[in-house]
This record gives sequence, structure tokens and C-alpha cells, in this order.
Amino acid sequence: MSTVTESVDVHVPVHTAYDQWTQFESFPQFMGGVESIRQIDDRHTHWVTKVGGVRREFDAEITEQHPDERIAWKSTAGDTQHAGVVTFHRLSDADTRVTVQLEWQPQGLTEKAGSAIGADSLQVKADTKRFKEFIEYRGQATGAWRGDVPRHGA
Repeated sequence: MSTVTESVDVHVPVHTAYDQWTQFESFPQFMGGVESIRQIDDRHTHWVTKVGGVRREFDAEITEQHPDERIAWKSTAGDTQHAGVVTFHRLSDADTRVTVQLEWQPQGLTEKAGSAIGADSLQVKADTKRFKEFIEYRGQATGAWRGDVPRHGA
């Protein structure tokens, strides 16, 4: 497994950063390699990605979600195995630290080589920077889902 952690400080209130992150279908606007995401229901999404020329489709399940705090997910079916969590930390009334942690299983020579040289870390760093630019430019989220998803087994 490969693990990547990246944080970015954004100049918006914590609820604005969190609300935008719940709008999965907007991810292609700031995430490189994400072609599309379709929200199936409150807990399930379908992703289409293309990274390093490799196209993947997979389903993901939200395993835990608490407004203004965290969103955790894992892949459930498809071409890739990964899990992650994004957390939101209030720095002030107008500033938030967003931390993304991903674990994924590189497949094939291209992905394994890319992970070995840190290409996955660079991608997540670039994506968090683009998220910062996206949300600060807008100043408000494109939508919001404020529901709570308790952790499985909790």
C-alpha cells in the first residue's frame, strides 16, 4: 500500500470548505486525473479516473462523515483499491486546514514506478492547491450535504 498525506490552509470558514468537499461531482474541477464522479446515494459514488494514461472506474462508499469534521471512504468495487479520509480543522473564523490522507494499492508497472518516485504525493499536493484556489476564488460552496454518516460498527 502507498500512503499520501497532504494539508492545505484555505481562507474560508470550516463549514464552507467542508460543504464544498461534500460536492463530489465537482471534484473534476480541481482534481487532476478525475474525469467524473457520479453520486449514487448519500453513501455511494462512482468514479472515473485517468492518471498517467491509465483509465480506472470504481465505486466508493462513505464509511464515516461528520459535518465540519471529516469524511472517510473506501473503494468497494472496480479497478482500484483505496481508502482515505479528509479532515477539516478550524484555524479561525475565516481559515481552515484541510488534510487529505489516502492509502492505495498501485497496480502495474506504471503505477508502482510512479508511487516509488512520489508522483502520487505530487498529484495530491497539486489537487489540494487547486482546491484552495477553487474555494477561495468562489468564496462559497457550490452546494452542501450536512448529513451525518456514523462509522460502521459504531
